[in-house]
Amino acid sequence: MQRRGLTHRAWYDRKIRRVRDLPCGDRRFYLEWEIRRVDCRHCGTVKQEKLDWLADTPFDTKRFSFFVGRRCQTMPVKDVAQETHRAGWTIRDLETAYLRELLLHVCQPAPNVVGIDEISIRKGHTYRILVSDLERRRPIWFGGKDRSEESMNECYQWLGPSKSKKTRLAVMDRWKAFRHATLKPEHAPQAAILFDTFHVICHRGETLDTVRKTESYRLTGQDRRFINGQKYTRLSHRENLKPDGRRSLRLLLKANTRVNTAYLLKEEFGPLWDDERGGWARRFFENWRTSLKWPRLKPYEKFAEMIDRHWDGIAAYCKPENKVALGFVEGLNNKIRVIQRRSYGLRNEE
Repeated sequence: MQRRGLTHRAWYDRKIRRVRDLPCGDRRFYLEWEIRRVDCRHCGTVKQEKLDWLADTPFDTKRFSFFVGRRCQTMPVKDVAQETHRAGWTIRDLETAYLRELLLHVCQPAPNVVGIDEISIRKGHTYRILVSDLERRRPIWFGGKDRSEESMNECYQWLGPSKSKKTRLAVMDRWKAFRHATLKPEHAPQAAILFDTFHVICHRGETLDTVRKTESYRLTGQDRRFINGQKYTRLSHRENLKPDGRRSLRLLLKANTRVNTAYLLKEEFGPLWDDERGGWARRFFENWRTSLKWPRLKPYEKFAEMIDRHWDGIAAYCKPENKVALGFVEGLNNKIRVIQRRSYGLRNEE
């Protein structure tokens, strides 16, 4: 038999192969057939025929791997291994192949608004990057070796130039590596950068707590009882407090003038994002910053300098088209934490 690309000795060898197929009741079924191997005229090596219905593992069919993957969704790997009479590591490989096949059927994302954040997967500052589509509210990429610019480049290379150019808004924290990787000419230079308001509010709360700690160290005796143990009372909005919390807050603000001033500054900063025009928001911030001259609270002065350095990314939330749900990324991080606890003991990160 003569075929294009093959020598006159087309059928080089025949090899018997045996693979596991779907069970029937409690009986195991296997398939046996001859694999044809041929000589290649161009490279001089032996080529073996490939069959679409075989799994990535060498001794199983695809439908058997899908059967195992579906069982692993509701059963532990150990129980599936006992039921199918296979080793545990083989079951994990079949489950991974099943999950890869499911990912192939997910539509390829072309997000307009992306949320970028990092998550620690173990101790020792070991991070991975999580990218989400904030309009469709679903994760689209998880990977990288750390939270560096090179790892962020992998996400945009995976998206491709055409889909990266469609990104109009990138929500992130103030980490420089994410911002530099996003604004590269070959990635998404047209995207507006928005710093997540959640992190800004966290910094505002930490600033207030720093003032509280300073006053606690300065006072002695009975005066400290108004300061200690009231952290979350000060960080909460007054309308969200219960009657007991409101009474404790009034007592605290009457007892210490500096804490009272710090609490009022924290509350007055809240309406910053209510203005829909950047000019009015900037005027509001300058007026709030002017009020810091008289109290002389160093933590708030540092906080104002931080806001001023990153003003463009913070004020971007004032625009109506940028009013997106920013809590999805942090909520997704919590779900990943739950998955990490449930998969305790598994060493396969993929």
